[in-house]
Amino acid sequence: MRRAAVVVLDACGVGELPDAASYGDAGSNTLAHLAEQVGGLRLPTLQALGLGSIVPIEGVAPAVGPAVYGRLRPLGPGKESTTGHWELMGVVPAQPLPTYPGGFPPDVVRALEDATGLRFCCNLPYSGTEVLEDYGPHHLETGEAILYTSADSVLQIATHVDRVSEPELYAACEAARRVMSGENAVGRVIARPFEGSPGAFRRREGRRDYALPPPGRSYLDELSDAGAEVHGVGKIHDLFAGVGVDVKHAGATNPVGIAETTRLLRELDSGLIFVNLVETDQVYGHRHDVEGFARALIEIDTAVAEWLTLLRDDDLLILTADHGVDPTAPHTDHTREYAPLLAKYAGCDGRRHDGLLADVGASVLSWIAGRTAPELPGEPFV
Repeated sequence: MRRAAVVVLDACGVGELPDAASYGDAGSNTLAHLAEQVGGLRLPTLQALGLGSIVPIEGVAPAVGPAVYGRLRPLGPGKESTTGHWELMGVVPAQPLPTYPGGFPPDVVRALEDATGLRFCCNLPYSGTEVLEDYGPHHLETGEAILYTSADSVLQIATHVDRVSEPELYAACEAARRVMSGENAVGRVIARPFEGSPGAFRRREGRRDYALPPPGRSYLDELSDAGAEVHGVGKIHDLFAGVGVDVKHAGATNPVGIAETTRLLRELDSGLIFVNLVETDQVYGHRHDVEGFARALIEIDTAVAEWLTLLRDDDLLILTADHGVDPTAPHTDHTREYAPLLAKYAGCDGRRHDGLLADVGASVLSWIAGRTAPELPGEPFV
């Protein structure tokens, strides 16, 4: 049985989807606008694979002999990490996941307090760093946990480790996940532990995402049925609520995720390595930190160069994304964009492939197991 690696460069979108305006994201193009903001990107490995052939990106020229390259689109609504990853593996949500632009309704907050044993402050859409600055001192003084959301379908609870231990926060988020069902079934409940003192609060690496189970069968299930093991690096396991992921590997930061991916490419003989590299979204994207975003891409470019040396003749490497987070947008949330596609394997012919996010899962199943899943969306490009 062969190997494949799918690496999601979180939020690295490559242009507005046709319905982007309805999400407030008209004109969005994360990588192109990032490159303009920093005076051009220098990504020699990604350039050679064809990144600059997908859309014009300052500093990234079209490739002379690219791998398979193109743009992928979702079939379903939204611009969530959860649904973006689901769609990569052939699961299309029928309805948009609920969002709370005015905060969570009083009856939901009461149910959350009853279930978690916590009392809450804030209850507004908020930047994850600014909410600590604005509500962290109050939390330390009163013990009220910081409850907040964003433009995405998320419920986030932040607590200081001196007030609420990480295990206690995780237990509260598990209880909150059970509350947020039915019409309030948010895509993710996220535990956000932090530390430090007022004016110098810092998020810890103990973030945990409690996602909805995928609402249908995925290519991960198909791989499992074929006897292929799935290794999730970073938040992959959490985004799929563990469904279809056999082994969970660390990846709270890009250096850790990159190191785990490198190790797995050295050690595994078969199966899927499914990776999320989170910092382009979580650390830099939402803050519109273009310099940090560019540095993260350079680190990824260097890692990909090493991964290419570790590929065997029967390996498939796919680089893609789940949505955008355009630094020129008037907000700091995700943007509704195409995902890039770069696919490297022995004999790849440097052609363009524009299709569905689900083409990734279809290609992985075809490559590893030599078969298709006609009931799932997506067409193999390998």
